[in-house]
Amino acid sequence: MENKQHFFGKKTMIAMLAVLSAFPPLSTDLYLPALPHMMKILNASQSAVNLSLSLFLIFFALGILFWGPVSEKFGRKPVLLTGLVLYIIGSAGCALSTNVTMLILSRVFQAFGGGAAEAVATAMVKDMFTGRKRESVLALVMAMVVVAPVVAPILGAIILKFMSWRVIFWTLTGFAIITFCLSTQLDETLEERYDGHVLRSIGRLGVVLKNPGFSSLLGVFSMAPLPLMAFIAASAFIYINGFGMSEQMYGLYFGFNALGSLIGPLLFMRLSKWINSRTIITVSYSILTISGIVLEFFGTSSPNIFALTMFASTIGVSMMRPPSANMLLSQQDGDTGSAASLINFTALFMGSVGMFLISLETDALISTLGIMQILVGTICGIAWLMVRHRSFIRS
Repeated sequence: MENKQHFFGKKTMIAMLAVLSAFPPLSTDLYLPALPHMMKILNASQSAVNLSLSLFLIFFALGILFWGPVSEKFGRKPVLLTGLVLYIIGSAGCALSTNVTMLILSRVFQAFGGGAAEAVATAMVKDMFTGRKRESVLALVMAMVVVAPVVAPILGAIILKFMSWRVIFWTLTGFAIITFCLSTQLDETLEERYDGHVLRSIGRLGVVLKNPGFSSLLGVFSMAPLPLMAFIAASAFIYINGFGMSEQMYGLYFGFNALGSLIGPLLFMRLSKWINSRTIITVSYSILTISGIVLEFFGTSSPNIFALTMFASTIGVSMMRPPSANMLLSQQDGDTGSAASLINFTALFMGSVGMFLISLETDALISTLGIMQILVGTICGIAWLMVRHRSFIRS
């Protein structure tokens, strides 16, 4: 580790980066079991309640796009602390919501602040690590982050069994307060700050996008989260309403699916010792396509077949995340904050598109998920094969 911390050691720093990266899954997955219940309590439609998911991701992505370049100007730590304060206020607003409109507005506020944690975490990885070590750290962080989507729905279901859904958002508020306190102990990792105007620092996003190696790979990799996030938005309705499960049983099934996100990065770390990272990315897109075909023909037959198929596709998507993120970061020598923002923004934005599209279809959710996986796996897989050996792509 090139940039050492006085409070955090090597292992605890990686854990801290994982905590900062866990805001999206915690903020979405913790209240998934409550969605059908919240529809009744808030007297809202499924589309309106799902809007609190999709808009969260959109504004989280916009927050990332804003905070990343700004952190090049003011530093990682001040931006992180500011964003966490906004997230805390938004989370408390969600807990106090009396109607779906107030919930959605609070989620937007919560999301924009939370974007700072994601943007800063990715930028700090590049600030502190290089080369193969950075790829390994990215895999470890992504594997550790998976604890959140595995535990979150189970915890959410337990909370619902004994307490109000509002406690879920008070839990997120408490998590953010603890993270804020820990973040005050971070040392600044940015060695050279951008000395131009703050608006020009945001304009550095355009400079990064002009890099053909970065922009072409960004286009290929950004679509991968679309079907996975669509599944997250539809999972409660598929398992609870479709297969007739309780909230507690849903939490267990969703936790099983989320385990695929843990296995993916760990599997990549093992396979990358013998197999080229580019080959692993190709295999990942193939897994996504095959899983989509299985869902289309057999997904509705039983919850076990559906869960196993989604488990496989989750492994496929998460297995390509460490090498794709490292490859994208390697394309850009400077403007790390802007590059990290664009990586996370596009992934979350496409994820929100997936959530929005699945909310339009309430009758054939599993079939729609299958079609999404087939299209993304096939189109992106072909695009990847076309660009991976181009001269402007750095290894």
